Amino acid sequence: MGLIQKIVTWARIKSPWVIHFNTGACNACDIEVIAALTPRFDLERFGVQLKGSPRHADVMVVSGPVTRQSRDRLKRVYDQLAEPKFVVAVGTCACSGGVFQGCYNVEGGIDMAIPVNAYIPGCAARPEAIIDGVVKLLSSLDPKPAALPAPVAEPVEKVDVPA
Repeated sequence: MGLIQKIVTWARIKSPWVIHFNTGACNACDIEVIAALTPRFDLERFGVQLKGSPRHADVMVVSGPVTRQSRDRLKRVYDQLAEPKFVVAVGTCACSGGVFQGCYNVEGGIDMAIPVNAYIPGCAARPEAIIDGVVKLLSSLDPKPAALPAPVAEPVEKVDVPA
């Protein structure tokens, strides 16, 4: 990995910009995503900033199931994210369709339309769980340091100490 790529990876880990997208949920997970950004939970301490444009975002935080109406819009917004792009499904509805599964207009979880990198279950997902999921996603991007060789024990001189 070159120096430039290391700097880009470091910047993505230390300052991810997210865009929040609701595909048609009950808005409970949306409230929890916004709560995670408030000073009480302070997701910004990890460098996370909420952006209004997908062209400026690295991570797409999606809540709600995929519906027929939202499928094309979701794909379009996903395609506008800069590479490499990451998707976080927040809430049971985004993970699997949730309570809306089986409804005439619901196709299922977010992974039915776009690839998902992290799943955060819960109805509604708590801000602590959202923070934990985003931090785990970011830490998975961090290249693991090479294992250090085991230290070699050096012989120690025996010293007689008078009693």
